[in-house]
Amino acid sequence: MIALTKILRYSLTGAPSLREVPDAAIAMIDGDGTVVGWTSTAQRLVGYSAREVVGRPAWSVMPLSRSMSQVQAFVEECRARGGWSGTTAVRHRDGHTLHVGVRISLLWGLDGNVHWLVSGTDIAALSPVATSGSVRESLLVRTPIGIVVRDRELRCTWVNDVMERLDGVPHDWRLGRRLTDSLPGFESEALEAVMQQVLKSGTPTAHECRTWPLEDQHREHALAASFFCLHDGHGRPLGVCSVSVDVTGSRRAHERLAILSEASTRIGSSLDVMQTSQEMADLAVPLLADYAVVDLADFVPRGEAPAAHIRTTGECRQTFRRAGVSSIHLGTPESPWARGESIFVPPTSPWIRVLSSGNSHLEPVLDTSAGTWVGQDPARARAIRENGMHSMMLVPILARHAVLGVALFIRTENPEPFQEDDLLLAEELVTRAALSLDNARQYTREHTTALTLQRNLLPQHLRGMTTVEAASRYLPADAYNGVGGDWFDVIPLSGARVALVVGDVVGHGINAAATMGILRTAVRTLADMDLSPDELLSHLDDTVRRQAEEDPDAGDAAMAAVGATCVYAVYDPVHQQCTMARAGHPPPAIVDPQGKVTFPHLPSGAPLGVGSVPFESVTVELPDGALLALYTDGLVEARDRDIDIGMRQLGSTLAAQPHRPLEALCSAVIEALPTQSPSDDVTLLLARTRSPNPVQTVSWDLPRDPAVVRRARGLVTRQLTGWGLEDLAMDTELIASELVTNAIRHGAGPVSLRLIKHRLLTCEVCDAGKSFPRLRHTCSSDETGRGILLVSQLSRRWGSRWTTGGKVVWAEQDLPRQG
Repeated sequence: MIALTKILRYSLTGAPSLREVPDAAIAMIDGDGTVVGWTSTAQRLVGYSAREVVGRPAWSVMPLSRSMSQVQAFVEECRARGGWSGTTAVRHRDGHTLHVGVRISLLWGLDGNVHWLVSGTDIAALSPVATSGSVRESLLVRTPIGIVVRDRELRCTWVNDVMERLDGVPHDWRLGRRLTDSLPGFESEALEAVMQQVLKSGTPTAHECRTWPLEDQHREHALAASFFCLHDGHGRPLGVCSVSVDVTGSRRAHERLAILSEASTRIGSSLDVMQTSQEMADLAVPLLADYAVVDLADFVPRGEAPAAHIRTTGECRQTFRRAGVSSIHLGTPESPWARGESIFVPPTSPWIRVLSSGNSHLEPVLDTSAGTWVGQDPARARAIRENGMHSMMLVPILARHAVLGVALFIRTENPEPFQEDDLLLAEELVTRAALSLDNARQYTREHTTALTLQRNLLPQHLRGMTTVEAASRYLPADAYNGVGGDWFDVIPLSGARVALVVGDVVGHGINAAATMGILRTAVRTLADMDLSPDELLSHLDDTVRRQAEEDPDAGDAAMAAVGATCVYAVYDPVHQQCTMARAGHPPPAIVDPQGKVTFPHLPSGAPLGVGSVPFESVTVELPDGALLALYTDGLVEARDRDIDIGMRQLGSTLAAQPHRPLEALCSAVIEALPTQSPSDDVTLLLARTRSPNPVQTVSWDLPRDPAVVRRARGLVTRQLTGWGLEDLAMDTELIASELVTNAIRHGAGPVSLRLIKHRLLTCEVCDAGKSFPRLRHTCSSDETGRGILLVSQLSRRWGSRWTTGGKVVWAEQDLPRQG
């Protein structure tokens, strides 16, 4: 960057601009030192008109305080050196002194005659940008200029040596001829029209043109030509003088600054490494090259951390991937490798040196002859020859001391070979793109990590449920917005019941995914406590608020939790009922077996963490074969439509074929709602109810009499024998005996015993009491308190829950494996 800045600064300040050259004062002097031509700019500078100066010795008005001997010595010095440049004091007509930068140039005419052209610029009038050093001399003084003087017929009468170096036309060929004769095709007619206008108006003007000097046919030059009308002693047009300056460096500097300025806006518009690579290739063509490719190490598109060393052996075929390709030949492949493909790097190519050293490679002339690295790669050599590739630059893509890949720049149609300043520009361009590429790589890594974290936290499968059939779809937000915090779960509960939950955390990325994991874990923990939906959401709300209050420095994670939404539903297959509550979440959709769609009137509640708004549960009938759809707002809401429209479309899609397999129905819903917001995750959970076979559930009402415990054991034994579960009879007898005994001793109201055979064997005892049993550690001398301990040892798990009329204490056992 420092080197490029120096070159740009030099190029921008090393030559006069088109504005500064016409401001120069021009006078023409013959071999004896007499003024023979005068310009209006000279009159503006020193105040003398052509009538007052032409025909008089030049030193009578220009130098101050010089004796005749000094003037003679100065003239001899100019003759010996072919001219002179520097600063001097000049007397203005009104008497004040000017500090002027002066150049005296030797002009050659026909038959070897000599004239002098004096050009001067007021140092004080120059802008600070146009001056430098302790002596603020004119740029016109420091820069080589080509001078041509033409008569009123525009025939060349005088010319200096520099002009031949600028346009390649020898003196002998130029003198006595018009521009259209000596340099045809070089914008000659346009320039002659400019000179005619200067002769007519007497006003200096400037023009810019391009040329290829004879000694450098392959490198285009830009010339800034200024035209002045020379007047004779009577003030009449004598001819026109053109002063030409090579501004190629300045033009190139401006072009390079424009490229770098474009790079800041065109590269890195997204956080996608492939798109960023393509943006860099597109910017380079045709501003810098005719063909450009960007090859990235394989770890970059995957978002992985850079390897310690990139393999640069023959195994490189899988190391690099073509990420960006651009060419001036649309649709014409210059390379056998298309975008997105893995590429082969020949072991003898400059790619290896660039990758191992981290230094760029410049080949102004690309050699395909035998023995070169190209000659050892026939496929590349053939492509180079067929496409006319003649100059190449190869620049490593470096970021944070790691090589991300390489950028290749080729010229085909542009005949000018790449030079060192082109390489500096390419390196600066690649450096800027490398930062965007590395940012995109890191974003890809974070996005992939968040997506992996989220998917690992979500259920991997929804099989094993006997009372509901479930299917789901989760679509992460697009790559620009990142992973969100949607989650869903299907949680088995006691008594063959099942809980269905869908939630949505505010925000995107790892924080949202981590917060989602915390809330999902909390819901599972609270679900194990057999809380009703409204109670569960209240506890979850408290959890979120405590997290935000106890950890105020959590930042994004705390903000992601506060404002999360959730809907929680519990389906009871025995009673064919579903109890649900929501916290700021869209309501579920219910489709009955006949295809009628309803959205239950469920109080919306406030998002989690807001507090102060109670949650309410609603119980609805859910017959066998009914469909329940839980979803996030990303499925039904978009910026250009109301959420109600999306909900109606969801209901219509579900009702169209309610008996379709759930996986197919999930796909149909996603396809039918293509306008879901790309800035939000989309989650859909479908559940179809399955009521247990009546023969799989049996219950008995028992009197509150201790003698009934024996009867309960007999009922259990006979039922298990009928189900073919004799192996569980002894343990289940003991469990039922202890639960019934506790209900009679510590409960209230009527007692009922129920057995449910589904994926587990559940034994439930209900009573009207409000006290839950608890597990205690008993001493050897205690006569009571061992019942629940015995139940916990004989069962897979046990617990209790509130009901409308009291409580249920339950215990579950695993069913024997089938043969």
